[in-house]
Amino acid sequence: MARYTGPTTRIARKFGEPIFGPDKVLEKKNYPPGMHGVNRRRKKVSEYGVQLLEKQKAKYTYGILEKQFLNTFKKASRIPGVTGVILLQLLEARLDNVVFRLGIAPTRAAARQLVSHRHITVNGKVVNIPSYTLKGGDLVGVREKSKSLETVTESLTSNRASKYSWLEWDSEKLVGKYLNDPERDDIPENIKEQLIVELYSK
Repeated sequence: MARYTGPTTRIARKFGEPIFGPDKVLEKKNYPPGMHGVNRRRKKVSEYGVQLLEKQKAKYTYGILEKQFLNTFKKASRIPGVTGVILLQLLEARLDNVVFRLGIAPTRAAARQLVSHRHITVNGKVVNIPSYTLKGGDLVGVREKSKSLETVTESLTSNRASKYSWLEWDSEKLVGKYLNDPERDDIPENIKEQLIVELYSK
């Protein structure tokens, strides 16, 4: 699957947030990249520009490109409820995101690689599609042959699953459970989803 593979710090500086995880460079240079980065933040951004930036932030945060993001939005708009919230719930229910949230991988990019390389199971069966959408009650585990992978063992020391009310983790079996779709207040990402809805509604 196509994905962004460029410099992450530059993108994080563009948004002024560590959207790819802790970043020492961002802490030192908390202004946009480029020659005029320090002064650029004073420039007034149009309403469209603000909405576009929010969409780009969501895309980079969850590691998906435009076409897939648009398809996810269209899917969200067909489901009864608040479209923006449903959009975030669909992004959170992606297999690669849940692998990251459970702490099996240190980043979403690493999680996507684990899934693509057939190291992850869903309900006991290997699934190698990062965009696979999980449902309440689904079990996400590490394939038996992959449990000794250094990336997995090192990442699991973080035990991130305990931070999220919609996830459970069994440290003995290396299996996590996706309990339900998270409520908006529980999703930690700093994304103004209504701006994305307004952008696509034009």
